[in-house]
Amino acid sequence: MGASKQNLILVLNYGSSSIKFALFDADANPLPRTPLWNGKVQNISSSDPMFSETGTAPYNIVLDSEHPHTAALALIQARISAYLNGCPIAFIAHRIVHGGSKYFNPMVVNSSIIAELRTLIPLAPLHQAFPLTAMSLLLEQQPNAVQVACFDTAFHHTLPKVEQIFPLPYSAWERGLRRYGFHGLSYNYISHVLPERHGNLAHSRVIVAHLGNGASLCAMNNRQSIATTMGFSTLDGLMMGTRSGGLDPGVMIYLMETEKLTLKEIEHILYYESGLLGVSGISAEPQIIVQHENDPSEQGERARLALALYIRRIVREIGALTAVLGGLDLLVFTAGIGEHNAFVRERICRELVWLGVKFDLNANANNTAIISTPSSQVRVAVEPTNEEWIIAHHTQELMAIS
Repeated sequence: MGASKQNLILVLNYGSSSIKFALFDADANPLPRTPLWNGKVQNISSSDPMFSETGTAPYNIVLDSEHPHTAALALIQARISAYLNGCPIAFIAHRIVHGGSKYFNPMVVNSSIIAELRTLIPLAPLHQAFPLTAMSLLLEQQPNAVQVACFDTAFHHTLPKVEQIFPLPYSAWERGLRRYGFHGLSYNYISHVLPERHGNLAHSRVIVAHLGNGASLCAMNNRQSIATTMGFSTLDGLMMGTRSGGLDPGVMIYLMETEKLTLKEIEHILYYESGLLGVSGISAEPQIIVQHENDPSEQGERARLALALYIRRIVREIGALTAVLGGLDLLVFTAGIGEHNAFVRERICRELVWLGVKFDLNANANNTAIISTPSSQVRVAVEPTNEEWIIAHHTQELMAIS
């Protein structure tokens, strides 16, 4: 890597059960979409954590069962140190899910900012806590590296107030209770690349479906967010792998008043025991559940119901966002399920015939960039997301103006 080795951006992208990492050359202009080197620790909290990096297939590892995320970070640090032969990293950029009502732009962090961001942990308990722990550790371990936070909520800062405000007493808005929206780094990346593939269509009425273990939709006009399905927390909107998505608040009142569940018990149900896993009783992964649709007895019935509800919730929200947009020109699938699960895309598109969607079965089966036919009134596309690149890109821009 030559001299650029002295001026690297390390991106750390934290999921609820994974940490992705990627190295970019901070001096490269334009910044290549493909990192110099990258990898991932996945299944961190399970009994079979795995590690992979550029050039190697995933393999099983052993992590400290009491502090698995910290152990995963230490493993990443060790691998990076070996890869760089101990050369220092100039910038460490972190994906932070929630910036609250104060933080929108990428920023250099310090201990006081980390303390403020900790107050937002209850709004994203699966995602917010450990990145802040990692930041604190790295501030101590690598004090010469500039640490940057990039916020998942930032892209939705363009939402009009009518989309942000909840129908609660107005004082709730004044206290910061509002729709923030999430998956913003993914949507931000998609907004960058859509014009390259779709030209002027990218600036028209667009819905992006970020479908992974967490899932949401974003309605864009002129490549800006104007509506999204996630709200105050990462629980709202679509049915997800283990999260409920939007739910009548009366259900929570009932669980507390009548079934006497505690707040912690309800939180655990909504974040860890609901969604595809909760309804199917089989898995949080659609590609696993679909294998059981034809099973006899209750297991097959629950598998069919879980997938039907998952598709229904997506289709319903696409319809709602289409109404907000005043029509739809481009529908984009991204993230793990959106990019790789052809049967999910097919089932969604079959329910959107009323919009004039016509899709190409062969193109869809091959995960090609455009899966609609030329005669489709709505273009349907598959676009891989790249959160690591957009984080590195923002870090490079921030360093250029600082």
